[in-house]
Amino acid sequence: MIQSRPPQTYSAARQNLNRLSLIRGVALLGQILALVYFTALNPIGLPANAIAIVLAIYASVTAATWQRSRMPVPITDNEFFIHLLADILFFSVLLYFSGGASNPFISYYLIPISVAAITLSRHYSILVAVAALAAYSLLLKYYVPIDAIAPSQHHGASTTSSSSLHILGMWANFAISTGIIIYFISRMASALKTQQEALALQRETQLRDEQLLAVGTLAAGTAHELGTPLNTMKLLVDDMVSDAPDNQDFILLNQQIEQCKTTLKQLLTTAEQSQSNQLEPQSMHSYFTAVFERWQLMRPRLKANINIVDCPESQMNKTAIFEPTIAQSILNLLNNAADASEVVDVTLSWNADRASIEIRDYGSGLNLDQADQLGQAFVTDKADGLGLGLFLSQATLTRFGGSVSLQNAANSGRGTLTHILLPLGSRSE
Repeated sequence: MIQSRPPQTYSAARQNLNRLSLIRGVALLGQILALVYFTALNPIGLPANAIAIVLAIYASVTAATWQRSRMPVPITDNEFFIHLLADILFFSVLLYFSGGASNPFISYYLIPISVAAITLSRHYSILVAVAALAAYSLLLKYYVPIDAIAPSQHHGASTTSSSSLHILGMWANFAISTGIIIYFISRMASALKTQQEALALQRETQLRDEQLLAVGTLAAGTAHELGTPLNTMKLLVDDMVSDAPDNQDFILLNQQIEQCKTTLKQLLTTAEQSQSNQLEPQSMHSYFTAVFERWQLMRPRLKANINIVDCPESQMNKTAIFEPTIAQSILNLLNNAADASEVVDVTLSWNADRASIEIRDYGSGLNLDQADQLGQAFVTDKADGLGLGLFLSQATLTRFGGSVSLQNAANSGRGTLTHILLPLGSRSE
């Protein structure tokens, strides 16, 4: 699974925050119009200056929220929860200055509760509901009274006791509605989300398998077709090197052609090993060292900082069985990082159950408009890319129980952090 951020994808988090900003904008517009009407056209004694200040602050927060949704920094559930609490806080202050629990718009509290029930986990939903219910309860006692909207002005409400009963009835109705939303709506949203995720995963798996078959067929044909021109190039370059043995460009070109031929041989060897299923356990340290050395041969001008960290002493001699395609999948991701910047940091660690590789480049980072499409066949954010490297790596590692996650680096400026998790069906020596 490609994840550009933890717990939600870029698209879902950004869309939720954008929609919340839109809801705030609609609410702000309605409150501004109401303030103008009830102060200029039909005065009812509202503290206009205080309400105007609160609305100005709320408008600034809404604008900042909209801008925040355009930033590449991940949006977490904690942050979205805080945004909903901020809505409750601002709305509570507005209600405080406009009649408290007697204000007919107090049912607006159900909006952040419903949003939380649909978008957040039950834990966060309950906290939002408790905050809204607590604010409603405080407004029963603490508020600036507005005679024009007091229950005593309603038809059929002529005494203080009946007014109090009306207000308490509204509070009880709100509490019951809140409970229904949290219990039923959150469950329905969760069930629908699970069903949609299962259907999407099924469609994605089927499409990926079809694309893999097509790409595999193309790769096999291409490997055979490239053999003849590479041999021709090899003969010509050998002659050039013989005529000018000190020419470093000819020597480098010769090495690169040899690397191409070696890669094609490894492709055919990998296919044969996959068909024969004759795989032997390999030392973790030697396996990854070989992968990194091969990568550095492919990228001789790259500055690669490779570190092995957090590896228990008991696991240093660990062996594991690696499918032949895993090495190429790791190389694809390493090459993506090398294409992005001339300096790449690689951190490797493993324990008894899994290996972890973090690849940090210092390029321009993920394009938010393409973040959700990256990992699909023929989708790329590189001008000269084909969009196959990440797709094949994701498909291969997912097939063997691994995962690939991409996110913009949160610290140290620009760049992308690629995290590979690889389960180890292995044994230790």
